[in-house]
Amino acid sequence: MIKKIDISLIVPCYNEEDAIPYLYTELVKLRTQMKGIAFEWIFVDDGSSDATKEKLASLSRTDKNVGYISFSRNFGKEAALLAGLEAARGEYVGVIDADLQDPPSLIPQMYEILKSGGWDCVATRRVSRKGEPPLRSLFARLFYRLMSKISDAHIMDGARDFRLMTRQMRDAICSMAEYNRFSKGIFSWVGFKTKWLEYENVERVAGKTKWSFWGLFLYSLEGITAFSTVPLILASVFGFVFCFASIILTTVIIIKTLVWGDPVAGYPSLMSVVLFIGGIQLFTIGILGQYLAKTYLETKKRPVYIIKERS
Repeated sequence: MIKKIDISLIVPCYNEEDAIPYLYTELVKLRTQMKGIAFEWIFVDDGSSDATKEKLASLSRTDKNVGYISFSRNFGKEAALLAGLEAARGEYVGVIDADLQDPPSLIPQMYEILKSGGWDCVATRRVSRKGEPPLRSLFARLFYRLMSKISDAHIMDGARDFRLMTRQMRDAICSMAEYNRFSKGIFSWVGFKTKWLEYENVERVAGKTKWSFWGLFLYSLEGITAFSTVPLILASVFGFVFCFASIILTTVIIIKTLVWGDPVAGYPSLMSVVLFIGGIQLFTIGILGQYLAKTYLETKKRPVYIIKERS
């Protein structure tokens, strides 16, 4: 008979060999604190190049609560989240980062809120970005505001992947079998009642962040194209605006030539207009290309991840 699992915690890991021992210590404290609650901790090794997999394998051999999934290569955090969600057996399913920027001490409160009824998910958001580069913080806030305005997936400013959800919500998320995944948007899109817990930003306990500014920028583009078609409308808007402007400009030139005999402006102004409109055209073609690329990848039906080893 399969033992009932109360809480499954999913931990995506990519080159986190230094942080894993610290997180495991905190999880053991959590298990001691929440007596009578059956846990499973699912670590997902996203093709790490360090000793992450070896440390997870060692923990799995010594602690029956620890399971791990190891990918054949690096597929990205979104793939790791999906693999963990699909493997989770708990009545409640949570996601937490390995670097302890997500405080495990919040999990008892999250669990009590869900058990009391009325909520399907307890999620977390940072109310400060202390220790984060100012430019990165600025762009992050702008991204959350933009997503809230142009998509039907409202994402809370400062939202983290760190959350605890019911089995029903987990099933809904796993039913979204898209290849191009953006979990923050998916968590919002599936609906369900979510309570937000706020906390101050926490520095990672060990190791270095795997997210560069450029990587986060590309990730934000993934989110926009995954949950909004507004950028496609921009192509039509630009086309209409420049078509209308060209009619006005042509009319002005004809009137000036017929009435005042003004010659048409020369080469520099002509080249400026041509280059500007050409840039707009390339920009809108690039937007179309992003959506076409997403469609292309979806039609291939490739697996989101490939598992090499698991326990």
